[in-house]
Amino acid sequence: MAGIDTTVPHSARIWNYWLGGKDNYEVDRIAGDEFLKIFPGMREGARESRAFLGRTITYLTAEAGIRQFLDIGTGLPTADNTHEIAQRLAPESRVVYADNDPLVLAHARALLVGTPEGATDYIDADVREPGAILAAAGKTLDFGRPIALNLSGIMGHVTDDDTALAIVGELMDALPAGSYLALNDGTNVHSQANRDAHDQYNQSGALPYVQRSPEQIARFFDGLELVEPGLVSVSRWRPATVGLPEEVEGYGAVARKP
Repeated sequence: MAGIDTTVPHSARIWNYWLGGKDNYEVDRIAGDEFLKIFPGMREGARESRAFLGRTITYLTAEAGIRQFLDIGTGLPTADNTHEIAQRLAPESRVVYADNDPLVLAHARALLVGTPEGATDYIDADVREPGAILAAAGKTLDFGRPIALNLSGIMGHVTDDDTALAIVGELMDALPAGSYLALNDGTNVHSQANRDAHDQYNQSGALPYVQRSPEQIARFFDGLELVEPGLVSVSRWRPATVGLPEEVEGYGAVARKP
């Protein structure tokens, strides 16, 4: 497929491999396996991150009453994507995905078909260009009504803290009061093996990914009202199980714009 480099591992395809998907290449599987040799807990972290997405979209749709979603850094489609969860609960929900990976976009156009009552759209755009994303999203979403911005595992690819904060700030500034931010990213607090594995990954030629501390991730939510239980390991955000699961290397939260 044009534009797809199969000689360099790609985070979306490695993530797909860890989740048990088939949309990956040998270079991605090799990189994913090398990562797991150093830090086996990453596979569970990937699955907990995906489960966090499901629980947050369910909360935003069923409890917060959100009917519009802007999902940036979509990743490769798996089961229970954002629009599937939202439109299952509220068929009139409108969802815009944004990603700049050609494989992701090819699959999105083919597989992410929404309900006739709602709308599903896809933008070929980079998170580093929030203005372009907002302009394109405005063709599908009504910026006069609340919107949930979903940033799942994407801001780690913006390695400079100030730039990352500015991007999220610009996106949230464009959304009206009553909108929400759902964000999660990899952390570096529990395991030296995790840090070592990421260092090796970043030296592989793939797009670098920086892990942040929970305190650094908390800054993305400045000025917003955190929904209980606040910023926690993604496995512990409103878990479906009785009792608290084990923590994983990834923190996330949902917050409302007042």
